[in-house]
Amino acid sequence: MNKLEQLRQFTTVVADTGEIDEIKKYTPTDATTNPSLIFAAASKPEYQSLLHDAIQWGKTTPHTKEPVLSAIMDKLFVNFGLEILKIIPGRVSTEVDARLSFDTEGSIAKARQFISLYEQAGISKERILVKLASTWEGICAAEVLEKEGIHCNMTLMFSLAQAIGAAQAKATLISPFVGRILDWYKKSTGKDYPVQEDPGVLSVSEIYHYYKKHDYKTQIMGASFRNSGEILELAGCDLLTMQPKFLAELQTAQGPVVRKLDPKDSKLMTIPKLHLDEKTYRWMMCSNPMATEKLNEGIVGFTKDIVKLEEIIKAKL
Repeated sequence: MNKLEQLRQFTTVVADTGEIDEIKKYTPTDATTNPSLIFAAASKPEYQSLLHDAIQWGKTTPHTKEPVLSAIMDKLFVNFGLEILKIIPGRVSTEVDARLSFDTEGSIAKARQFISLYEQAGISKERILVKLASTWEGICAAEVLEKEGIHCNMTLMFSLAQAIGAAQAKATLISPFVGRILDWYKKSTGKDYPVQEDPGVLSVSEIYHYYKKHDYKTQIMGASFRNSGEILELAGCDLLTMQPKFLAELQTAQGPVVRKLDPKDSKLMTIPKLHLDEKTYRWMMCSNPMATEKLNEGIVGFTKDIVKLEEIIKAKL
């Protein structure tokens, strides 16, 4: 078996892309999207029909709760999700507008809108993960939504504090970022890190062992990789979402893949259980400059791509 096939034995493989043709190549179980991926895909000729459909829908469907532009954006994100769901057996993640990252009620309303659009298209909410930023407000939104049976994927996650908050909220899944953590440490220290000492890999491993030690049901999906070595070092993580270039690399690579994360190991560890309230969350984030900077940077970056996408739609309107 190639390395991708071996990895599938103990980790669910997820495609991190908005491009339908790329997903078809690698038959992942699930797929994730974000505003940057949707912007990149929507700019290509082969996906103009999805954009056109969203605009026509926005023009002809009455909207009482939100402006036409916002409604079109919702429909566009769902359109990509619907196309992806035609070719994967599992779930697709659709991300809430990053500008709602500090707005609990706004995030809840947007999530409900996504689910409504999917259900109108005949897709059960069981196949949808709504992505929310791992701010305190996002965590609070997830707690409400999960009680309604709307499954949440907590993204832009860089710390144990965010992970504990998401677990307490009973979020379905978290997406701790690996590569962006490595980026920060390389920039701040000027060092290169071997994969066994990669700060992003160590962060996800810490979260994994904490969850498994304390029997949290929230799934862990490592994300944002810089190289395939990081992926293989997290073999055994519940899920791993990766760009098509890494799927291709692993599919053509030979050699053994060893499971690195195992709940049996976690159970043998001494890991204190923490209870997180808002004050503790904010203090832990304040004490972690990497997590604070990367969270803010991620929100700003996704917002920029949302605005660019809105400009494309405005021009077509």
